[in-house]
Formats: sequence, structure tokens, C-alpha cells
Amino acid sequence: MKPKLLTTLPGYTAAQFAADAFAGVTVAMVALPLSIAIAIASGADPAKGLITAIVAGFLISLLGGSRVQIGGPTGAFIVVVYGVIVQHGYDGLVLATLMAGAILVLAGLLRAGNLIAFVPEAVVNGFTIGIAIIIASSQLKDLFGLTGAAMPAEFLPKLQALWAARASLNPAALGTGLAALILIVLLRRLFPRFPGLIVVMAAISAAIAWTQLPVDTIASRFGALPASLPAPSLPVVTLARLTELLPSALVIAFLAAIESLLSAMVADRMIEGSHRPNAEVLAQGWANIGSALFGGLPATGAIARTATNIRAGGTTPVAGLVHAAAILLVMLIAAPLAGYLVMPALAALLLTTAWNMSEPHKWASYWSAPVSDRVLLVLTLVLTVLADLTVAIGVGVGLGLALRLRESRLQAEEWHTPER
Repeated sequence: MKPKLLTTLPGYTAAQFAADAFAGVTVAMVALPLSIAIAIASGADPAKGLITAIVAGFLISLLGGSRVQIGGPTGAFIVVVYGVIVQHGYDGLVLATLMAGAILVLAGLLRAGNLIAFVPEAVVNGFTIGIAIIIASSQLKDLFGLTGAAMPAEFLPKLQALWAARASLNPAALGTGLAALILIVLLRRLFPRFPGLIVVMAAISAAIAWTQLPVDTIASRFGALPASLPAPSLPVVTLARLTELLPSALVIAFLAAIESLLSAMVADRMIEGSHRPNAEVLAQGWANIGSALFGGLPATGAIARTATNIRAGGTTPVAGLVHAAAILLVMLIAAPLAGYLVMPALAALLLTTAWNMSEPHKWASYWSAPVSDRVLLVLTLVLTVLADLTVAIGVGVGLGLALRLRESRLQAEEWHTPER
């Protein structure tokens, strides 16, 4: 469970540092608007996303089992975080994140990282697509500039509320969101190595500030962002609160472990390397504990940011450390500028994130899979969207393991009378 950083530092050169530093700054420019957008979509204030990217991102790179993993807040957590905040308040989320971190540390010490092989791929794909659908639906209010009461957490009531608020559509907000969406897609297609997200966000936000169109910004909705990290503190811990939040903590821990290990495996294929799963799970635990102590969100390895790091030339965990330091520097120096970011553009950013999460290039292969896998994927997807993530994961994993046992056709060995 030795961190990869300790493996890569011997013989580390100035040329490697230059490459890692460039990659780290590049990833920071991608992570900055994305962390803010994820925090807002989760029902938290935007500063929480930056805190998570700084604290958890640093710890994941410092202690993790992957050479190139980039950690922080991710879209996969939006659904569960939003639900916990609505039901238990933000203090409840902080305690649940702290508990999830402790669960992951224990799992890492027990070498549970290898158990990912037993989670059916159809279940992972099903709840990932389900989460993507929920994220996309949650961004329609800001994309269209709708006003009115807060959106319900449940999917179908949310669609009903969006339809009821259709008369409040803001053409300026919709135009801003569509422009951001088109520019993000174009820059990703034409210049995949270029950190186009921050450029699009800055250009769109500057245009709105100059034209003074009636479009919501971070500052107009949430006020000024803080220019420093808060002091670490412990949430209020009681036995009743621990019992109440345990299911949420288990879901957070499961998602953090699954997504970080999947991201590490994708990274392995890209760099032809190998990660240490138990060290990675252990790092996710400490990262979530650290994030919770600073009042941040749950964190895990981020597949898109990790891929960006690799494409930008990052080769060691130093790139991840630079990424966290760069975001901290922006927070200390340029926090007021982030207040100009416009909400429809952030909504467009999360819509593209949701689309990429669903991995549309794999849909054809899902449909050509065995019937049992298709049923498992669709069932997990429907339960994720219409019921609850906890239920979806529990039912999906349980049914998937049952199907695997059936297909293995386990039978008792034939009885032979022993010789006496």
C-alpha cells in the first residue's frame, strides 16, 4: 500500500517536473469551473467545490496508488450529495463524508481494493447513465433561466416543476447557455489538449458583464467567494446522527472507491502502467476525511481530469499536487473574478459532463451484450433515476452477484465412498 509518489520520486528530474507542472496547471484550469459547477449542482455553495479540489485533490495525489490520478469533486456525487443536504442539511453531509472516509480507510487497510472485480460492469454502467440523466435534468433550470421555487430532488416532480415554470424562460440565459455549450464542444473536438473550459467560461462571462444582460452569475446568487481556506473543524457527532447517516456514508464510500479505481484502470491503459488498488482506496479515505474537516464535499478520482492530465504530459503524482496548489493560488488571488461566472454557462458545462459520463460511444456494445446484462443495466438505471441510488446499487449488486453465481453453475463435487 505504498503511495506511488514515493516510487516515482527517486531519480526525479527537472524535465519531469516541468512536464508535471504544465500538466498540473492545465488540469487546474479545467477543474476550477467544473468544481464550482459540481458544488452548485449538489446544493452547496461554490466555495465548497474549490475546497474539495484543493484539499482532497492534494491528498489523493500525495497518498494514492496511481501515477497520474487527479482527484476532487465529481459529477457522480451530485445526486447523493444533493439528497443528503436536502434531508440532513450541510452539516449532515460533512459528517457522512467523514464517516465515508473512515470506511474507506478501513477498506484500504483490509485490502478491499481488489473486490471491485466482483461488482458487475452492467451495474456500474447503469447507475452511471442514471446519474448522468439526473445531472442533466438538474441543469435545465439554469440553462433556460427559469425562476420560481426550488426544484424538487425527485426526477419526475422536477420535470413537472420545470414545465410549470416554463413561462419564466429567460432568452438571454438560454442564448448564453447554448453559446457556451457549442463553444465547449467545438474546442474539445478541435483542440482536445487545450484547456478550453476556462477559456469558454471566461469569454462568455466577460461578454455578459460587458453587455449587462440579465443573466445570473455566481456573485449575484451566492455572493463573493472566500479568498482563503477555512480552518479545519469537526462536525457535531452523536450516536443518533451516526446511525441516521450510515446509509449515506456507505453510498459515498462505495461511489468513491468504484469511481477512483475505474479511473485508475482507465489511466493504466493510457500510460501502460499499473496502479495499487489498496493504496488508492486508502488515499480516497484520507482525502474524504480531509475534505470533511475543511467543510468540503465528497471526493474521488476524476476520469476526465485524469485523462486531461495524461494528455497534457503529466507522468507522476507531482502533477496532481501542482493542480491542487494552482487552484489554491487562484482562490487566494483571484477569487472575486470567479463571481462573474454565469450560471447558464456552468449549466452547459455540466450538461457536457453528463453526456460524457454516459459514454454514448459504448451504447451499441451495451445493447449487444447478453440479455441478463441488459436487464441488469436497465434495472439499475431506472432505479437510480426513479427510486434512489442506495436502492439501485443494493439491488443491482445483489442481482448481479446472483446472476454470476447462476452462470458459474456451481455444483457440489460428486460423492465417492472413501476407501477404508
